[in-house]
Amino acid sequence: MNYDVNRVRALFPSLNSGTAHFDGPGGSQVPQSVGNAVCNTLVASIANRGSTTQAERNAEEVVVGFRQAVADLIDCDPRGVIYGRSWTQLTYDFSRTLAKRWKSGDEIVVTNLDHDSNIRPWVQAAESAGATVRWANFEVTTGELPVATIEKVLGSHTRLVAITGASNVLGTRPDISTIAKSVHAVGALLYVDGVHLTPHTPISMKDVNADFYGFSSYKLFGPHCAALVASPTLLETLANDKLLPSTNEVPERFEFGTLPYELMAGVTAAIDFIADLVPNTLGARRDRIVSSMRAIEAYEGNLFGYLNEGIASLPRIITYGHAEHRTPTLYMNFAGLESQMLSRHLASKNINAPTSNFYAFEASLALGLGENGALRVGLAPYNTRAEVDRLIDGLAEMLMKRS
Repeated sequence: MNYDVNRVRALFPSLNSGTAHFDGPGGSQVPQSVGNAVCNTLVASIANRGSTTQAERNAEEVVVGFRQAVADLIDCDPRGVIYGRSWTQLTYDFSRTLAKRWKSGDEIVVTNLDHDSNIRPWVQAAESAGATVRWANFEVTTGELPVATIEKVLGSHTRLVAITGASNVLGTRPDISTIAKSVHAVGALLYVDGVHLTPHTPISMKDVNADFYGFSSYKLFGPHCAALVASPTLLETLANDKLLPSTNEVPERFEFGTLPYELMAGVTAAIDFIADLVPNTLGARRDRIVSSMRAIEAYEGNLFGYLNEGIASLPRIITYGHAEHRTPTLYMNFAGLESQMLSRHLASKNINAPTSNFYAFEASLALGLGENGALRVGLAPYNTRAEVDRLIDGLAEMLMKRS
């Protein structure tokens, strides 16, 4: 499969700045085609959705196109695709909706591997409903979250398990499909945060087998918004708070106010961009997406191996999380140096590699890093070996100055 990184890079105007972006886990760069889609939709003849005027039909076409594009990306029913301003907003909305069913004695499972957006909404909703929160903790030395760890906290009172598809700091990819079987065996629902996983591997709801799955499009070349997917049949059973005149139709009843058509068009354009990453690939959009994502996974995997070799050559390195199955993400410190100092030094070299807990607050505490966290280096499909060399040289220069 021919993946041409130089061809891909030429499609991103921001990369002309010469900045080496290792900050992809916090948000990817955006190709020109996505910017064009947002701009063109924003200035087009458009109105509230309908079928009477051309402007109304234009809006309807954008929304339908968005749902189908997301369905092709995640391999799900477009009738179960819900737009959201952010993944945090969607999770808060659904935690409140699902908590209407909970009562004292019910149990909700969260993990300390997750981004706080897949922890705090559930903890707070459980507290409001009088339900009990049970924690599944990852193995600090390895970064792994074994299936058995989840199974230990499941029981007849479990109502929901919230878990990440991949840690946004350690890269750990729990075995979600196997966990799903255990969760469903006790009659509970599985809510998967796919924000960090979706940019790095092909996703199919049929394989993941989650009840809810979502992602943020700005992590995979799109604008700042998110989507949640679920079975339309499941969504029909949920009674969410909404305005009286607003529709009861699924999925629209979970989307509040007039939708931002320009952002939805941008998401569709980002998914089309992914589908066409490998030239001359034939087939339906879903087939082309899978081919592209496999190419991305292979390319990033090779580059990650090269990155790890370079990092391992540096003195005083401390890396966190060594899960066997992971995304191309490194979380690290250097003995005797503040990670923020390293990040600032790299920035002076036009290399973006930030330091923080990145809202993986519980994971940072478990690793003994407190609220400050560590330096994170994440790969995206536009990163190159030359950029990795720049990163390693920049770190080595700082370490030499402080030796």
